Amino acid sequence: MMVKLPDVYVSRKSEVVAQFKQILDNHIDDFMAGRVNKMYELKEMADIICLHPIHLSKVIKLETGHHACYFYEQRILLEAKKLLADRTLPIGKIAHRLDYDVSNFTKFFKRFMGMTPSLYRKTLEITT
Repeated sequence: MMVKLPDVYVSRKSEVVAQFKQILDNHIDDFMAGRVNKMYELKEMADIICLHPIHLSKVIKLETGHHACYFYEQRILLEAKKLLADRTLPIGKIAHRLDYDVSNFTKFFKRFMGMTPSLYRKTLEITT
């Protein structure tokens, strides 16, 4: 027998995910604008929402099918692509701007895009 969750609980999960995404977007915007110099950890975001980090992680995973870090990674990847489009910015500066060393930035980028940042930048030259 399947028990239906009360609508108030279902909407609370959605509300938590929406709050998490809003805090993440605002924080990354602040980080990219230089208003903050350190990336939040999940614990800090959970504190803002007044939830335990494990509970926040579970709610996000249940509601979206993705771990919280997925949303971080996708947003950082979006910012990386924007920065890589500016050919005047060296990849090392982009890596540091995103709080990575060059090696880890390259590994991160390649894991999601299937190519290195420099190769990605070259593909942009071909398409423009």
